[in-house]
Amino acid sequence: MQDNYTLIAESNQRKAHQIVANLGIIKAWENIGAEAHLVGSLSTGLLAKHLDIDFHIYSSPVDVADSFRAISAIAAAPGFKRAECNNLLAAEDECIEWHLWYEDDESRLWQIDMMHIRHGSRWEGHFEQVAERIRAALTDETREAIIRLKCQTPETMHIMGIDYCRAVMVYGVRTLPEMLAWHETHRTDGISEWMP
Repeated sequence: MQDNYTLIAESNQRKAHQIVANLGIIKAWENIGAEAHLVGSLSTGLLAKHLDIDFHIYSSPVDVADSFRAISAIAAAPGFKRAECNNLLAAEDECIEWHLWYEDDESRLWQIDMMHIRHGSRWEGHFEQVAERIRAALTDETREAIIRLKCQTPETMHIMGIDYCRAVMVYGVRTLPEMLAWHETHRTDGISEWMP
């Protein structure tokens, strides 16, 4: 029998996939010649209560005007609220970083993070591989533990999704007090390169 946390997660994951379709995210990027890949908690089936969707998008070159054209197409959809952009093309990330906010039909605000990355950059394919390896290593028990811990974490705390996976899958963390104690000494600052 599924617990309430799993039911919440499954409902939010269904809604997230519906939002991706409603906004036409993949098509908008394909229309500028880019490839959009779902990454993060939605791609691993571990999206719980934090309403966020993550994409990595690849093209060569990364053209700023093209990137804005894709976002403009997405922003035309009902429910779109606002967008922020950071140009990191000259940084190690070699990307344009987009953050969009979308209001669903229950008036809940979702954050959609899209990194438009240059083909051949250091991070190309990395997070897709992380997601693939997490999916392969998950068991029903570890999946339920990660989702439960995510749902139990207070709204005021920010713990990266990858840290829940690492804590549960490597260190055997199963309770919120254990998770909070683990996070104090093992938290990830910046980009985590861990994968199972």
